[in-house]
Amino acid sequence: METVEMNSVSLKRPHSEDDVANADEIKRQKISEKSKTGNDSGQSVETVTEQPDKSLLEDTKNEIISNEESEEQEDEELEDSDEDGDPESFADMMKHGLTESDVGITKFVSSHKGFSGILKERYSDFVVHEIGKDGRVSHLDDFSVPVDDEDPSEETFTVLSDEDKQRLEELQLLKNKETSVAIEVIEDTKEKRTVIHQAVKSLFPGLETKTEDRDGKKYIIAYHAAGKKALANPRKHSWPKSRGSYCHFVLYKENKDTMDAINVLSKFLRVKPNIFSYMGTKDKRAITVQEIAVLRITAQRLAHLNKCLMNFKLGNFSYKNHPLKLGELQGNHFTVVLRNITGTDDQIEQAMHSLREIGFINYYGMQRFGTTAVPTYQIGRAILQNNWNEVMDLILKPRPGAEKGYLVKCREEWAKTRDPAAALKKLPVKRCVEGQLLRGLLKYGMKNIISAFGIIPRNNRLMYIHSYQSYVWNNMVSKRIEEYGLRAVPGDLTLKGATAVHIEEGDVGDYTIHDVVMPLPGFDVIYPKHKIGEAYKEMLVADNLDINNMRHKIRDYSLSGAYRKIIIRPQNVNWEVVAYDDPRIPLFTTDLDKLEGKSLPVLPTDGKFRALKMEFSLPPSTYATMAIREVLKMDTSIKNQTQLNTTWLR
Repeated sequence: METVEMNSVSLKRPHSEDDVANADEIKRQKISEKSKTGNDSGQSVETVTEQPDKSLLEDTKNEIISNEESEEQEDEELEDSDEDGDPESFADMMKHGLTESDVGITKFVSSHKGFSGILKERYSDFVVHEIGKDGRVSHLDDFSVPVDDEDPSEETFTVLSDEDKQRLEELQLLKNKETSVAIEVIEDTKEKRTVIHQAVKSLFPGLETKTEDRDGKKYIIAYHAAGKKALANPRKHSWPKSRGSYCHFVLYKENKDTMDAINVLSKFLRVKPNIFSYMGTKDKRAITVQEIAVLRITAQRLAHLNKCLMNFKLGNFSYKNHPLKLGELQGNHFTVVLRNITGTDDQIEQAMHSLREIGFINYYGMQRFGTTAVPTYQIGRAILQNNWNEVMDLILKPRPGAEKGYLVKCREEWAKTRDPAAALKKLPVKRCVEGQLLRGLLKYGMKNIISAFGIIPRNNRLMYIHSYQSYVWNNMVSKRIEEYGLRAVPGDLTLKGATAVHIEEGDVGDYTIHDVVMPLPGFDVIYPKHKIGEAYKEMLVADNLDINNMRHKIRDYSLSGAYRKIIIRPQNVNWEVVAYDDPRIPLFTTDLDKLEGKSLPVLPTDGKFRALKMEFSLPPSTYATMAIREVLKMDTSIKNQTQLNTTWLR
């Protein structure tokens, strides 16, 4: 086995899921063919035309798919960057972004010759199935609702008029000055009143009801059970004791990230998002299938959402006595299509056999470091250096790169006035990191940046310093592989249970590269005894940090460190090369296709294009794009993709 330096790359850019006009598609393929014949590096760089619009950054930003557990939330972009200008300016601005080499991603483990292919031309070309802690792969294959005599009748969901529902929602959310809503009971019977009572209480948690006589007519009066509380938690006394408190279900979603999906569900159910729990977040630009648990919401109510939600399906309902916990999953199973591949059958076989037998370097992927000209690891480094003026400056100063127009204006105002109030006025969205920091500066003053920074949610603050740890780890692993190759050597680290120990000279034959771990810097880890241990110290010294003193005066920012395997060997690796003519047709069936009885179209045996269909399973905290990078030998950075496609954006 040998390591391979990355010197030439093949790059693909993602496409929108929207249908492409035939003329545009023919043009795109012709351009692709020209780029292949015109590239003499041995690895083709395919340039792909695309309708230039504001979705460009969103698509490229979401191309990096991770398989993260608790770390996944940290990887969500702190700046929800978007493109306000034209594609030419976007391409120019992305020149200021990061490449893989900027964050230490420089090595490959396989020796095959790279080839090109389009990664995520359609979001449906990337499917993720969660693997639970019991090893079971999550699938949506059952829409039925558990039979429960305690459930309200179907009439509960139809007895209220749209006008009644609107008034009740406004009452529940305190959108007007009304303290109650009166619903006249037409065709008054006790049974009818009971159904209305049930409907209000089950559909609008936090509201109570009573019956009143007014002018000889019966009315159901809805009012707040706990005073002016906008979104009450589910009412305990209305839940049967014999039923588990949590409804578990499988969420199938298309082109939505997990938090967006939960926010949509909570809005339709009129509950707080924090009553949902899950084992891991899943990215947007994909089809993903995962388990969700929700506190005291019936399967019946959840199933009704299937009638009104786009890009979501809920099923496989069950009641249990426990929520889900972040990180409890065993990993994720990926099904990926790489379209319009150029590799020979031999190249593809070599690449996939290497992925199955050797694996890939377990780098932190590009999304770990942000998409703008100010990498998140730089802010993390400034926090660890206790350089709070630098932290403030890095977050708020003007920066080249692709950003929303109002962020650009906010930064310009800050640079001109250093006035938090004036800069804040330029932000229509105050929940972004910049807005949160400016609010903090307004509240605590410019001389108390630490407290002002503390306004930012804790997970987002910790994301910065974890990004710095990841930056160090990537660089050190590249040095380790360059220095010692793909074998265990004396001085390496391996895990005995949860404890790291050094590999001694006499025991080195008992270990392979798959046993070797490397530390993320911190106060509670040990370092390799060979040259790489010194390299850690040198890198931190260059950053004005002391590797022997990683405790911060603010406890939240003290790094204990952790260990991470340097090579990951995917499980359940399978692949197939298929021919096709139409880039818009799906090349495999999803869970939803199977439930709806859809089958794949018949594919030609001698189609114009070839695609590589591959499947593999990864453990938590690993990045699928790093596996795909190893197969294609490509740089996954937005900067590289954009610059190599600039010709077709102009």
